[in-house]
Order: sequence, then C-alpha cells, then structure tokens
Amino acid sequence: MTKRIDLNSDLGESFGAYTIGRDAEVLELITSCNVACGYHAGDHNVMAATVEAALATNTAIGAHPGLPDLIGFGRRVMQTTPEDVYNFMVYQIGALQAFLNVQGATLHHVKPHGALYNMAAKDAELAASIAAAVKAAAPGAVLYGLAGSELVAAGRAHGVSTATEMFADRRYTAEGILVPRTEANAVIHDTSEAVQQVMQVVKHGTLTAVDGSQIALHADTICVHGDSEEAVAFAANLRRELEAQGITLLAPGKELNA
Repeated sequence: MTKRIDLNSDLGESFGAYTIGRDAEVLELITSCNVACGYHAGDHNVMAATVEAALATNTAIGAHPGLPDLIGFGRRVMQTTPEDVYNFMVYQIGALQAFLNVQGATLHHVKPHGALYNMAAKDAELAASIAAAVKAAAPGAVLYGLAGSELVAAGRAHGVSTATEMFADRRYTAEGILVPRTEANAVIHDTSEAVQQVMQVVKHGTLTAVDGSQIALHADTICVHGDSEEAVAFAANLRRELEAQGITLLAPGKELNA
C-alpha cells in the first residue's frame, strides 16, 4: 500500500477577461499545482497571481506548458518537430521560472498539458524532446507523466527525476492509456466511483480498465480537477478519504515540514 501521495491540479488557466477554474478553493486541498504558461491558457497577470497564491498555501509549483493553441485550449493534436517541442517547452518553463525568481522561489516540477501530454505518452521522440528541455531549462525539477508512458521513460533515460501520475476522474484503456475525451465514457462523473478508482490504485497498485481487465498502475501523484463546484467537492472528499487511510499527502521529493 502506498504510504504517501501527491494531489495535483491544473491552475492559472484564466486569461484576460475570462475566469476559468476555482483556484483559491483548490489550493486548500492539493499539494502541488501545475501553472499554465500562456500558450494554451493563462497570461502574465494570472501567472504572477497564481504563483503568489500557491506560495501562500505552501503548494509546490510546477510549469504546465502546452501546445501553442489558445483557441483549442491545448487539447487539439498538432504537427510539431522535435525542435519546436524543445524550444516551446524551454520558452514556457522560463516564463514561469521568471515569476518564481521574483518571489525567491524554486520550480518544483514540469507537467505537459492536454494534447501534448497525451502525445508524449505514446511518442518516444516527442517525449525525448520534452525530457531534454526539462533537463536543460529546469535540471532540478520533477517531470510528471502518465504512469507507464514514454514520457516517464524518456525522463528516466535523460536522468530527470520523474513522478508517475494517474487521473482520478478519467477512465483508462486496457493498455493503460487515458480514454480519449472524444469518447462518451472518458470522464468519471460519479464521485464515489472516482474515489474507489483512486483507492484501488493506492491500496493495491491496480486499476480496472474500461473493458473490465485489471492493469498494474503505480502512482506518485494524482491529478484532480477544480473547474466546477462538483470538482472541488470531489477533491475535498478524496483528500479526506486518503487522510482517513493514514496516507501522507506530500509533493514528490518533498519532506514533511520542509
């Protein structure tokens, strides 16, 4: 049984006149946050405010770089080159690091967003570009990636610290990949079912795929969403259940009271 786990969430996705998410509430529930870096969401003002808010709650701060697709929220697959991927990763990581530097803080991790994350889970060359960018631009940062993915393998091959991730409210294929959002059953809307899925992974290291098969899955961090009242309530319920089971909530690489 896992003795410690991280709860992470994607924050800082508002931009301009648009407010997305319930960041203040979510920050009270999680142990690490992934801050949008301006390509798929977020802007300079939101990045600054999100960094300040995360520091105030002692939440580990990570960069959440995505594809340059604001209209599609970074969820549409794009044709890219390894050079493109490397450079826009460095660009976005550097933007968030600048805001952290102003506050005297350190970047904890990097987690690609949306389509970029899913592409890197299966594409070894793309994953290698991401891992190389993290090693060069943020050598002390942890790379978050889907458990069993090419991204995690690439991080390890490049000597980058990695954390394997599961999604509390997403269903998985028998191959251990997320069911695409384009499919009707991709998202778990029932809170109790999602909590049960997480606890199965935490307690037994297994997960029930959409076809009913059991797959092995180890998670260092769990992604929860906070873009609705229901999502925030779910995150709160999940945190309570984990704590009730005696599981320590802590960001990867962090120590208690550190």
